[in-house]
Amino acid sequence: MKICVFGTGAIGSHLAGRLAKGGAELSVIARGSQLAAIREKGITVRAPDGELHCMPRAAADPAELGPQDAVLVTTKQTALPSVAGTIAPLLGPDTSVAFVVNGIPWWYYDSEGGPNQGTRLPQVDPGDAMRKAVGIERTLGGVVWSACTVTEPGVVEVRSPTSRLILGEPDGTVSARAQAIADILKAGGLGAKAVPDIRTELWAKLIGNLSQGPLCVLSRQDMKTTLADPAVREAALRSLNESIAIAAGLGIKLEINAEDRFARSVNTAHKPSILQDLEAGRPMEVAAIFDLPLLLARQAGVETPTLDLCVALARQTAAAAGLYQA
Repeated sequence: MKICVFGTGAIGSHLAGRLAKGGAELSVIARGSQLAAIREKGITVRAPDGELHCMPRAAADPAELGPQDAVLVTTKQTALPSVAGTIAPLLGPDTSVAFVVNGIPWWYYDSEGGPNQGTRLPQVDPGDAMRKAVGIERTLGGVVWSACTVTEPGVVEVRSPTSRLILGEPDGTVSARAQAIADILKAGGLGAKAVPDIRTELWAKLIGNLSQGPLCVLSRQDMKTTLADPAVREAALRSLNESIAIAAGLGIKLEINAEDRFARSVNTAHKPSILQDLEAGRPMEVAAIFDLPLLLARQAGVETPTLDLCVALARQTAAAAGLYQA
């Protein structure tokens, strides 16, 4: 199966290593020092279950790679307009495109079946650029759980004891194309599955990004250090409960115990990706991870006073750094 990973940050590089081990005919879209390093020495993934190494075809221009059976888009949400403008050469008649991104995705209300069915989200897809470039018929949703960091160009360190990728169709079916990608990843040693309700999986992760991300941006520390302060810990727990309430207001029933979920975060010495972006001077995914969930909360009539304050301050921090513009 020909699979291209579009974006070789920490998550993209980790998935590339797993896909190669699982037997995919792998290529990647990369740029800058990452592209140079991959062309010279490949991708190295240092994970708890061992070290992986692969030498994929690597290019900055998708036209060099040609049509694929599947594409995994692993860029930041902020980079999607650029992806939309360049992805066409990778798309054959039956190519599927899995968006493995954080936050609320552009396709969220497609085939959703609720009162907001078909609602556009210009905050994460300005001008319907991605919708026009890819189309909902090709689209798969993706949720990845993996704490990892690029330690040098071409090298990623995975800190999660276990990692997994969950794939699903926007219309709630379990498709052969999603299962095929999952099977290759499983063969590569990654937990992976295709599910009938990708939105529930999306929210299961988003409640953590939303409740802890703003506080870590403000403290500029990892989760364990940030949550060591009792006052911050209390605010984070309130934010987590508010995040779960937003999901419930949108009809998403999460089988999650807030106290248990929070206890795991307290002991996680990992910096959220949005803090890593702040430190590296990269555009921050404020719209997808912070702004849109709160907009949906307002539409659902859910009050989120703690989140409102934390997000407002994190938004100001991002704007002051020149990494976010409303």
